[in-house]
Amino acid sequence: MKKFLLLFLLPFFMFPAVAFGQVPTSSATATESAEATASTTPEPSPTPPPAGGPEPSLRVDITKTTEVTVGRLEQILRDQELGPVLPFHPLKYAIRATIDAGVPPNTIVLLLLLPLVVAVIAAARHVIGLRGFGIFLPASLAIVFAAIGPVVGIGLFMVIVLTSTGARLMLRKLKVKLQYLPRMALILWMVVGGVLLTLFLAPIIRHSDFTSVSIFPVLILVLLAEDFSKVQLGKSPRTAIELASETIILSLVSYLFLTFESIQEYALLYPETLLLAVALFNFIMGRYVGLRFIEYWRFRRLILKEK
Repeated sequence: MKKFLLLFLLPFFMFPAVAFGQVPTSSATATESAEATASTTPEPSPTPPPAGGPEPSLRVDITKTTEVTVGRLEQILRDQELGPVLPFHPLKYAIRATIDAGVPPNTIVLLLLLPLVVAVIAAARHVIGLRGFGIFLPASLAIVFAAIGPVVGIGLFMVIVLTSTGARLMLRKLKVKLQYLPRMALILWMVVGGVLLTLFLAPIIRHSDFTSVSIFPVLILVLLAEDFSKVQLGKSPRTAIELASETIILSLVSYLFLTFESIQEYALLYPETLLLAVALFNFIMGRYVGLRFIEYWRFRRLILKEK
């Protein structure tokens, strides 16, 4: 058997060009008529894209290092005049050196805006009274929305919410008793199946935000299913859907903060002021111990009656 295999592979090593059909053709002498024909033959025009293809997206993705995003931020930095390094501009010089070393400016902007987004989510929960799924999950969803768009992001998030809720209810109805980690692995298996079935609709939907979905936003959404399932424990499906709706609201507000160009420019030009203002805002908000705004509205009749 080994000898037969060796004899079979021997021609591929001795004559690789012949074996793979790459035999060079003999050079033909070009005649004057052939040259004239080649010179007069017009070059073929590029074939237009077929009708019914994905619609182009006008949304600027802040998470990608494209010329539209990076070029604008770099131009803003070039137009800024800096003063001395100390005491007010150490971060500005550090950001300039980091970008000159090759780090994309949009990465710096996203990192600078992340504390602001988390502070906004904390204020919405602590002062206004929105619930949602913690702080990490809405912030992660906001970054996902910035990467793949809010429409596709909300669609995939709702697929994950419905799939994980249905999987949990199905396991409970079938009385399948599993330990926590194997049960979570099974739920994630079902969530991945639901996301795959949704992506299989790409030939029908044909939207650029849907067809150009990258792996990392989808992976973040799939991994968030575990946090969603943890919050669901001991709660009814209606409560879980309400929490999911409030999470989407928090994520959309955070998405607006991430995508406003004026906020991006301010974060890049005045990082010291932004970080200090966010820290001061968190400290002041942490000292608030009163009722939330939604609670004031819920108990407004009782409050007015006492007055």
